[in-house]
Amino acid sequence: MIQDNPGLIAAIRDRFAHIDSCPFEGPRIYFENGGGALTLKSVVQTSAKYAAVPDNQGRDNPAAKALTNTINKAKTDLALLMNTDSGQFIIGETGTELLFRMLRTACLNAPKGSKIIGCSIEHPASRSAAHHWATVAGMDYVNVQHQDSNGLVTADDYASMMTPDVSVATILHASPVTGIGMNIAAISKAIRSVSPDCMIIVDGIQHAAHGQLNLSAYNIDGYAISPYKMFSRHGYGIAWISGRLTALPHESLTGGPVDNWELGTRDTGAYAAMSDVVAYFDWLGGQVSIDTDPRKRIEAAGKAIHHYEKNLTNALIFGTGNHPGLQEMNNVTILSGADNPAREGTVSFAVKGVASPNIVGELNDQGIRTHTRKADHYSGNILDPLQLSDCVRISMCHYNTTQEVAQALRVINEITG
Repeated sequence: MIQDNPGLIAAIRDRFAHIDSCPFEGPRIYFENGGGALTLKSVVQTSAKYAAVPDNQGRDNPAAKALTNTINKAKTDLALLMNTDSGQFIIGETGTELLFRMLRTACLNAPKGSKIIGCSIEHPASRSAAHHWATVAGMDYVNVQHQDSNGLVTADDYASMMTPDVSVATILHASPVTGIGMNIAAISKAIRSVSPDCMIIVDGIQHAAHGQLNLSAYNIDGYAISPYKMFSRHGYGIAWISGRLTALPHESLTGGPVDNWELGTRDTGAYAAMSDVVAYFDWLGGQVSIDTDPRKRIEAAGKAIHHYEKNLTNALIFGTGNHPGLQEMNNVTILSGADNPAREGTVSFAVKGVASPNIVGELNDQGIRTHTRKADHYSGNILDPLQLSDCVRISMCHYNTTQEVAQALRVINEITG
């Protein structure tokens, strides 16, 4: 496993750009992965390579054919990473834009008088899209209330609100505020047990970096990620869409291929960068297992990442070395509870009597990058029921270390002490 191998941790960190130093600020610890993960060095190199190529796909020349082959390879790699042999992958402007587009298509093709179901825990990327297109399509929106104490929404929660006339559903795979992950397969099963033909769209943007994706087990119709939160770069989003969703009437060029969802020429470098991400997971799986099958190596990498990040969040919550954890500090509230097995790399907390921006500012002054979440249109759905105006989010990935956690705890102890 990762935590038992200092050499592997060093090798992992060496693969990421700006691992311990900001190009604008200088040395720092990066605990803002929920806002955007670090970028693989290979992605930087690949992006530069393809940015210099003037050719487009679809022409009768060697360069165009090479670009097409690169895109096709990336789609095959994505299918391996996400474990699917059906549907298609498309690139869009952002993960949010793709969620809006998938939901637009699902809602505008839904049976008249049907409903759309979603959950109060969702990020506005899916929740706003669902509300907007439900209104346009004349659909009723059914809200499933999440559990404030643990940040979860369960299959039973969805089942209690389901009716046969629900034709579209949205699910959040993991919260960017609390880091709590949902059981997508169980929720999907609960939805389909009542409405078998429901179009199910999942926001996987926060979950993707934590290494465990298995579309074949989810029985859904759409899944969106933002590559900049999965070790790639800014400037695009990726969605997987099922054959059912692909076949629905959607925006496309008149006379063009009916199953094409991509409008205009796509950036080959964006696709190629995702091949780099998949290669990284494959490499990591080879370091933590003896598997030779690429999918099994990727699964091994995901398990190792989850286990290691659990150690990091435990260190932050319960302490490490001689540094007391958040749970032991005065006036500290840990969102979704201290001992939550559904947590994925993120811990958010508030300190009574101390504004979260002040804590984030002090941490930043000491070279530790974190983030404030406020009770606004992004996070109010989670913070308002807890009667919190703001919180501090510390979001980690598997390239972070317990030594970095200890440094953060030292500063937070000084603030709360």
